[in-house]
Amino acid sequence: MLTKEQERLIDATAPVVAEHLDAITQRFYPLMFARYPEVKPLFNETHQRDGGQPRALAGAVLAYVQLRQNPQQARGVLATVVSKHVSLGIQPDQYPIVGECLMAAIGEVLGEAVTPEIAAAWSGLYEELAGLLIELEDQRYREFAQRPGGWRGTRRFRIAATHQESAVIRSFVLEPEDGGPVADHTPGQFIGVRLTIDGEPVYRHYSLSDVPNGKSYRISIKREPEGRASRHFHDVLAIGDTLELLPPAGDLTLADGDEPLLLASGGVGQTPLLPMARRALAEGRRVVYLHAALDAEHHAFRDEIAALAVEHPERLRAVTVHEHGDSADHTGRVDRELLARYVPEGARCYLVGPQGFMTAVNRALAELGVPDERRHYEHFGPSRPLDAA
Repeated sequence: MLTKEQERLIDATAPVVAEHLDAITQRFYPLMFARYPEVKPLFNETHQRDGGQPRALAGAVLAYVQLRQNPQQARGVLATVVSKHVSLGIQPDQYPIVGECLMAAIGEVLGEAVTPEIAAAWSGLYEELAGLLIELEDQRYREFAQRPGGWRGTRRFRIAATHQESAVIRSFVLEPEDGGPVADHTPGQFIGVRLTIDGEPVYRHYSLSDVPNGKSYRISIKREPEGRASRHFHDVLAIGDTLELLPPAGDLTLADGDEPLLLASGGVGQTPLLPMARRALAEGRRVVYLHAALDAEHHAFRDEIAALAVEHPERLRAVTVHEHGDSADHTGRVDRELLARYVPEGARCYLVGPQGFMTAVNRALAELGVPDERRHYEHFGPSRPLDAA
């Protein structure tokens, strides 16, 4: 527990640390990978290169400094971090590695300004944050392991079936190798995948693209030209091959209630929204399902949504937007004028897709009067504000 003097030191030095936090996190990752190369597979190289991972770490540290006096609010803010850690299988013995390297990076960047007293205060703050994360993650691990069909750690699954959904998106149905049941997940969640590529472990998160059925999970993956894991799925893995799964996680799930929904997706952003649409329709809610794709060739799950519309003609309104071609309801991009035609009054809105898509849709919904607490979104990479440059 921090002393009063350590809390005073943190308050006094927090503005300086915040000013240099980008430099600190940029130094932290290379330093950690050099000292502890075994942890590098836990981090997506693309998100390292584009700065997404360092920005996410910086944001989490700053948020905790600001909210640590309100434990309940701090726990809520850290929920996204906890979800990503659970889907990676992060363990308590990995936290001291991060703490050691983070303090070393602070020392390198700030130099002599970091006195032994200041270093001790910030080390104490990190230990407090780490302790909270370990507690929250253990709760998640234990809760999932106690479900019928649940497990802790990794569990081997085999690819039971595949389906090409569009020119670049393929679905993979995964069944447990041990033949046992599969624990339910909440529609909207993602799952951690551990692959072995060229003899090295590779971790990724993929949204679960169908409702739970107790027997299998479905993930639907876009082939990225530079994506190491996605190319492995598309180009190498086949029916019968095996991989390891970690527990499902994620907090983009349907809020309780009976208000109508707008589910707006761009590209592969459909994957968490498909099971959310199925669950909402089964509960009797009205759904506007708006999807934007490059063109007909890149429009995934079109037949699946059409079948849902036939099944729920009074409650589901499907709207398609293609950037090119004339095979959709609208040609161009989703904007305020288009959204104004379809957003139900009093709707709760969920949006998933590329950063630019979510930024534009979120801004348009705000201008149309949809309050912040009724607008929900999730990044497929490290979390960041929708107005981030």
